Amino acid sequence: MMGNLTNIARMLRQRSTKAEKVLWRKLSSRQLEGYKFRRQQPIGPYIVDFVNFEEGIIIELDGGQHATDRERDTEREDWLKGEGFQIIRFWNNDVFQNLDGVLETIRRKLNVPLP
Repeated sequence: MMGNLTNIARMLRQRSTKAEKVLWRKLSSRQLEGYKFRRQQPIGPYIVDFVNFEEGIIIELDGGQHATDRERDTEREDWLKGEGFQIIRFWNNDVFQNLDGVLETIRRKLNVPLP
């Protein structure tokens, strides 16, 4: 199963949404306050959009599909929280219309002192 999840994650990285690409440009290569993020990362039975393992923070970007699949999202979120992760969710529109606000929210979760 894990090998299969790794392959799916690899495919998802290759087929990133526009919102994922925009946010990844700000999170990759330790650009956000030196924190390392991974994208489309398998964790247990799930694949998360972005994760910082040092602080245990998962960032999920939601498009329209999440409005219709709340039960599965809740089950997934409960499992990830049970593993010690904090989850931050943003709508794709947030990334496009308020990227600075999205990054500020992530900084606060990472407990980075404000300048």
